[in-house]
Amino acid sequence: MFDRLQAVEDRYERLNELLSDPDIVSDSKKLREYSKEQSDIQETVEAYREYKDVKQQLADTREMLDEKLDADMREMVKEEFNDLNHQVTALEERLRMLLIPKDPNDNKNVIMEIRGAAGGEEAALFAGNLFRMYSRYAEAHGWKIDIMDANATGMGGYKEIVFMINGQGAYSKFKYENGAHRVQRVPETESSGRIHTSTATVACLPEVEEVDVEIHEKDIRVDTFASSGAGGQSVNTTMSAVRMTHLPTGVVVSMQDERSQIKNREKAMKILRARVADMYMQEAQSEYDSVRKSAVGTGDRSERIRTYNYPQNRVTDHRIGLTIQKLDQIMEGKLDEVIDALTLEEQASKLEKLNEDA
Repeated sequence: MFDRLQAVEDRYERLNELLSDPDIVSDSKKLREYSKEQSDIQETVEAYREYKDVKQQLADTREMLDEKLDADMREMVKEEFNDLNHQVTALEERLRMLLIPKDPNDNKNVIMEIRGAAGGEEAALFAGNLFRMYSRYAEAHGWKIDIMDANATGMGGYKEIVFMINGQGAYSKFKYENGAHRVQRVPETESSGRIHTSTATVACLPEVEEVDVEIHEKDIRVDTFASSGAGGQSVNTTMSAVRMTHLPTGVVVSMQDERSQIKNREKAMKILRARVADMYMQEAQSEYDSVRKSAVGTGDRSERIRTYNYPQNRVTDHRIGLTIQKLDQIMEGKLDEVIDALTLEEQASKLEKLNEDA
């Protein structure tokens, strides 16, 4: 562990030199890249330096205990020695946590796609409930929500809604929502009071900047058409709606949320870039398809990461076996208990792997 920490500190010092180099300062791309790298490891370096300082103080105190001291002085030095020992233990634990590999996307904005799946209108209503839940959670953290595209139903649900959550660390929280969500409740349309099971799928993609993935203009086909509302009636006689197709991958994004074609192009490009980057992260197209299916699922009732049981006010996350009797609070956006548990599980898994590799 300490060899790795020393290597991190050495890299930090090297980055200090690079960031003072006039050639780097004049290169905005490298300057941004090195600044971000330095920022990412700064906390680890500061904790490691504090650890080395406390270890030195501990060694000095141990030497003092070997000297001839009167009773009062020896007692005082022993107290300091014990205190420093506790600090060393705490810092070692903190450093282990800091060495856990970080997801490079954690600090990014997130693009979320919610779709009603199995269950017809009830699934669409549940998709709307999930959107409201995530909106409340985002607002509680001071993050801004921007609806990018929506296909609403007559009863207030969504066949599909795509939106961006803008805020530092948004992806680090929402990434655990990727998958199929199952709801068990009596639908508003059910007169007999029978409990139905429906699902909605959630996909979470980190926002991707131009510097993260390069998409050439020649690789994009752009089609424009007039926006239309429910039932196909024209609501916009200008050609403001946009359909973008990334030819190398076949990824297609349609956008007609805005009246301005320019704004629709901007939104479509953000979604396209995120989806293409998500695809490129997979080893091959065939593997991408299988991974995507396992992550988001087909929306079938048997595939789920979480179940929301309304009659029993219960939420169960099947990945970690967590059950909470606070469905009413969770649907109001109080998701911290669930997300914190998923974060701890991920950290524990990464820490275990780190110890195995050590």
